[in-house]
Amino acid sequence: MKNPQGSFLYRFYIYQKERFPFVGYIFLVGAFSFSAISFSRMCRGAGGFIELQPFLVCVFNTLTLFFLVRIFDEFKDQEDDRAYRKYLPVPRGLITLGELKYVGIFVFMLQVIINSIFYPQMLLLYFFVIFYLLLMGKEFFVADWLKKHQFWYVASHMFIIPFIDIFASGFDWRLSNLEPPQGLLIFFCISYLNGIVLEIGRKIKTTETEEQGVLSYTKLIGLKKAPAFWVFILFITMLFAFVGAWYADLGSIAYIVFFLLFLICSLPAFLFIKTPSVRTAKYIEYFSGLWTFGMYLTLGGIPMFLELMGI
Repeated sequence: MKNPQGSFLYRFYIYQKERFPFVGYIFLVGAFSFSAISFSRMCRGAGGFIELQPFLVCVFNTLTLFFLVRIFDEFKDQEDDRAYRKYLPVPRGLITLGELKYVGIFVFMLQVIINSIFYPQMLLLYFFVIFYLLLMGKEFFVADWLKKHQFWYVASHMFIIPFIDIFASGFDWRLSNLEPPQGLLIFFCISYLNGIVLEIGRKIKTTETEEQGVLSYTKLIGLKKAPAFWVFILFITMLFAFVGAWYADLGSIAYIVFFLLFLICSLPAFLFIKTPSVRTAKYIEYFSGLWTFGMYLTLGGIPMFLELMGI
């Protein structure tokens, strides 16, 4: 029977707008991939950037891997979504889990085919990421325990970001048949912390916007402690960024940019602590994205762009 809400392509278009807007994510993922490769090259003293084809394949892989994470989350969270978030696309019937399963299989097969044809050297790193994603989908076979220990839930799930980062940076060092430069370890730590910044930033709520059965960090640790903890994570990430800038020999301007970025992005958290509101909570979420985008661009993207421009 035909879905009354329209064709699959139309419904999938609505779904991705709500849950994984490709147009928006392509810029963040592009910066993520460009910066990971750039930072790898700067740390090992390689001039210039990789060729366009491997970079485009890298961006495709990175974007679709994060999309697979989104699909896995739909399956993992289906019971809670059905009980408490009926407004989301799956529980309200816009798209089914069965349809998303076939989309996920299609994306997986496309990734394997493209990597096998163009860069089979990347398959080992790719399957490592997929293996960890499968473990996440099964909640590491300790789902009940993780639900009762939110710290370990977040800590374990955030590793997917640096693992995708390892894969993305591999389009430099792996395709060059080299060992990864030591400085990349700092970059992977920054990616991990950026994931926590985004996770906490989107789950800071005012009392009136809290939802039953839906995790928020204001509900978990307090209305004032949650944004304060978010600022603390920003600060720790900034310190790691200082070390990363030293490894990549970015110069003093990078330290100034990181510090200014920290001051600017911290502002909505202090406003929220003083007067919690829906607006300032949204600003924290937006500035989480700004922080992540700015962090990646400053660490690798902008220095590489300036080098390519001969500036």
